[in-house]
Amino acid sequence: MNPATRRAVAALSLSAAALVGIVLHEGYTDRAVIPVPGDVPTIGFGTTTRPDGTPVQMGDRTTPPAALERALRDVQRFEGALRQCVTVPLAQHEYDALVSFSYNVGSRAFCNSTLVRKLNAGDYYGACAQLLRWRFFQGHDCALPANARLCGGLVTRRQAEYQQCIGAGR
Repeated sequence: MNPATRRAVAALSLSAAALVGIVLHEGYTDRAVIPVPGDVPTIGFGTTTRPDGTPVQMGDRTTPPAALERALRDVQRFEGALRQCVTVPLAQHEYDALVSFSYNVGSRAFCNSTLVRKLNAGDYYGACAQLLRWRFFQGHDCALPANARLCGGLVTRRQAEYQQCIGAGR
């Protein structure tokens, strides 16, 4: 990767294509659901909190426009967290992949990860490779065929984020 294509994180914002990728990975529900056994209730495009910040409760409902508006607000929150803990410049494709990842795992897990430590040390490839390690849900390795029904979509998402992070297909 040509370093000239990397920009300070503060100068980047999520691309429209990446937003579409996030909402496609999350999927849409018009009512609160528990996406996989043992998870917390989500609504819309994977949102876990109501607009007032309280947790989503079973019985909550939304509409597609309201859900997309909420997803945009959530993305902005995760972009803010990324800006706080990533100290190196990123290319747009890296930024988009990392916002998607942090949207899925949460700001705290993202900022405290080995991925961010590697990234801030300048190990861009090593940081992207860390995405593939985040394939576990409640102690289950989602890459195992026996767990495909429980959480197989997580592996697909991580592979897509990894491919995006390393710039494959650009």
